[in-house]
Amino acid sequence: MALADELSYTTVVDLAGRIRRRELSPVEVLEATIERIEARNPSLNALVYLGFDDARGAAREAEAAVMRGEPLGRLHGVPSAIKDLFDFKPGWPATFGGIPSLRDFKPEIYCAFAERAEQAGAILVGKGNSPVMGFRGVCDNPLFGPSRNPFDTSRNTGGSSGGCSAAVADGLLTFAEGTDGGGSIRIPAAWCGIYGLKQSFGRVPFTGRPNAFGGTDPFLFEGPLTRTVEDAALVLTAIAGYDARDPFSLDDPQDFTGAVHRSIKGMRIAYTRNYDVFPVDRRIAAVIDDAVRVFEQAGAHVEEVPLGITRDQRELSDLWCRLIMPINVAGIEGLKAGGIDVTDDLPPRYREWLDRAYGFTALDIANDQVMRTEIFDAFQDVFSRYDLIVGPTVSAMPVENGDDGDTVGPSEVEGVAVDPLIGWCPTYLVNYTGHPAASVPAGLVGDLPVGLQIIGRSRADADVIAASAAFERLRPWRDTYRIPAGRAL
Repeated sequence: MALADELSYTTVVDLAGRIRRRELSPVEVLEATIERIEARNPSLNALVYLGFDDARGAAREAEAAVMRGEPLGRLHGVPSAIKDLFDFKPGWPATFGGIPSLRDFKPEIYCAFAERAEQAGAILVGKGNSPVMGFRGVCDNPLFGPSRNPFDTSRNTGGSSGGCSAAVADGLLTFAEGTDGGGSIRIPAAWCGIYGLKQSFGRVPFTGRPNAFGGTDPFLFEGPLTRTVEDAALVLTAIAGYDARDPFSLDDPQDFTGAVHRSIKGMRIAYTRNYDVFPVDRRIAAVIDDAVRVFEQAGAHVEEVPLGITRDQRELSDLWCRLIMPINVAGIEGLKAGGIDVTDDLPPRYREWLDRAYGFTALDIANDQVMRTEIFDAFQDVFSRYDLIVGPTVSAMPVENGDDGDTVGPSEVEGVAVDPLIGWCPTYLVNYTGHPAASVPAGLVGDLPVGLQIIGRSRADADVIAASAAFERLRPWRDTYRIPAGRAL
């Protein structure tokens, strides 16, 4: 068996361990990774920038460090990718989600994930596809086109971290970066059948400049996309930690890998079928109804409860669009100040919201924070009685890709109208609140994955990881990767 095939569905833990024990060299691992990417990525459009020259140089350095017996980071020699959105590595292009006029834009800065992953020894091989400005729950854009779901290449990966999710699901990489401002880690994790973890706000620093406070409206995150819970725990441990550049950074070092083996016996889990107000595809509802029984098998007490949300789901999705727009306005104006006008390259729905945002008043913004507080209070009330909240990650199955660079999600679910950009993604509620959350592969509808969202109390990331791992032990999903592994190229 070729090494590229042998390593395709291995884990971060296994790969890093074999490199550390000198059973594999970082150079041969990278070359095997490149071989698989070159063979399979063209049919997925998952990675839209390939930094193989930089990666080969880093692999040679990583191999030399092994041979010298130097102390090695947790991710030493393991290939990975970052997202092509607000995610940076010096010298690499950043198109902010496939904006054509930014095809040659190369800011000389690091995002936190890239910086810390490399410090832990990971080798970045490229960047994953994303929608323009991350402003939708699917992955498509006018520069690169849509990413294709490894479980069914006629369908979308979900977004906005769709390219990185597809690369992990298809065995191109063991882990990759996701960013999450409304579900962009958890949405594509659900549609691509992988594990996506969004940690508590402040756990991984937000180092964006010039606005150090820009990651709060709604809460923005960088986190791991993996195929196993243990891998996500390892990656989170490697990239988490205090950073003085972030005014909200948590100084609370933890090794999250220990939570993988922790029992959840006695935990109280609140189950919501629809987050009170969201229509949910009945096929997804059936999978989730069955999946939550796993927690009872693990010794937890599961009870269906209302969350106390009374706002209409369309009102809540519009709130998300309004909250995230000010930082978008600042980004667009910053590019203009640098001599780059991207206005003509922006999708119509995004431009509509951008135009509206220029008219927001101080009172509008204050009222939106009041509405956001209602959601936070509802979650906190449930968490005063329960350890976790679980429910469907998204309410719709993967949509078919369009051919115009502007694929969107469904406009209605079970006969109820929803915003096709984000309205079928209750994930964004947790970006209002900052709680840790993950999407776990819960089962299949036909050959398409369904995700279960697990939400924890503030800073109780270990609880989310423990519950995720318990689910994985009792309902392992590894066998589902036979579907992407066997797809025709």
